[in-house]
Amino acid sequence: MKARCFSVIVAGLLTVIPFKAYCCTSVIISGKVRSDGRPVMMKHRDTDELNNRIQWIQGERYSFTGLVNSPDRDGEEVWSGTNSAGFSIMNTAAYNLKNDDVPNSEMNCEGLVMRGALEVCASFKDFEFYLDTLARPIGVQTNFGVIDAFGGAAYYEVDNTSWVRYDVDDEPGGYMVVTNFTRRGDPSRKAGVDRFIKAGEIMAGADIANVTHKELFNLISRSGVPISRNATSASVVFEGVKPGDDPAGTVMWSLVGSPCTGIYIPVRVGDKDTVPSFLKDSEENENCMICDLSLIVKKLYGYAEGISQDCRKVEEFVDSKYDAGMCEKAYSKYAEKAFKKYRKVCLKKISEKSAI
Repeated sequence: MKARCFSVIVAGLLTVIPFKAYCCTSVIISGKVRSDGRPVMMKHRDTDELNNRIQWIQGERYSFTGLVNSPDRDGEEVWSGTNSAGFSIMNTAAYNLKNDDVPNSEMNCEGLVMRGALEVCASFKDFEFYLDTLARPIGVQTNFGVIDAFGGAAYYEVDNTSWVRYDVDDEPGGYMVVTNFTRRGDPSRKAGVDRFIKAGEIMAGADIANVTHKELFNLISRSGVPISRNATSASVVFEGVKPGDDPAGTVMWSLVGSPCTGIYIPVRVGDKDTVPSFLKDSEENENCMICDLSLIVKKLYGYAEGISQDCRKVEEFVDSKYDAGMCEKAYSKYAEKAFKKYRKVCLKKISEKSAI
């Protein structure tokens, strides 16, 4: 793990990372407070790499599907994902946690750590063993959010040498909002407080028992400033399974690109690659088509309500037609039809703008 981290750091991260690069907003809801018994986890990603895509990878023990930076062709760093055992992980940077002299050249390994966890972890017990056996310093200052197929839902505050777990079941209301600070860190160095307050207010007014991907995307990711920003590159929602259910029922709802000019697509979890072609790279393009379209329209329209309304109409189709029990052929046909509808909306908006 450390050798892999150093190879990536040396390649391009020897300078101090801009603060905006890793500012994210996240939510985890325990399955015990939801009407269907399934835990839900959301990551709204802010980064200086706006080109993101979804990639399926056969790992050491489990296969997994993850959100990666488009230039990272091999998916060495995963910025949230879920594996064939139903183990899902995400992170937010924690800027009040580091209290050591480990140099910047040995930090920023969160994406590498998450990829490694997705390869070998099925449960919280596996993840904690994995954290305990990583070489020190780990190279992270972060909040890892985790749900598994056994009913677990928790945040792990992890620094270079230690970790602390907070179970979502123990929280008032059965959910947690986390941005860019930790509970045990330096209170004078908190970051992302404005987003923490905004997301907390949204969740406090939500019907927690029935919150789904749709509400989380629309209420939080599309809530405007301070949560939705130019640095936002993607938003993902993981809907897990009830204890005892098949982990293959886990769904990774993926909104790649700007949340205000993109659409969400469900990605099924399994032992083979079923990621729709428009969410993946190709031999000709390291980016995915849906992200490219979203960013083009964002550049032309910003956060204009018109494009948002048109995208929401496509999502009505997505929600009305998607069924977790779809066979692979039916799912592929449905996903491509959803993308064609979205592509038509984008091309129309691009044409209208070009005609002005």
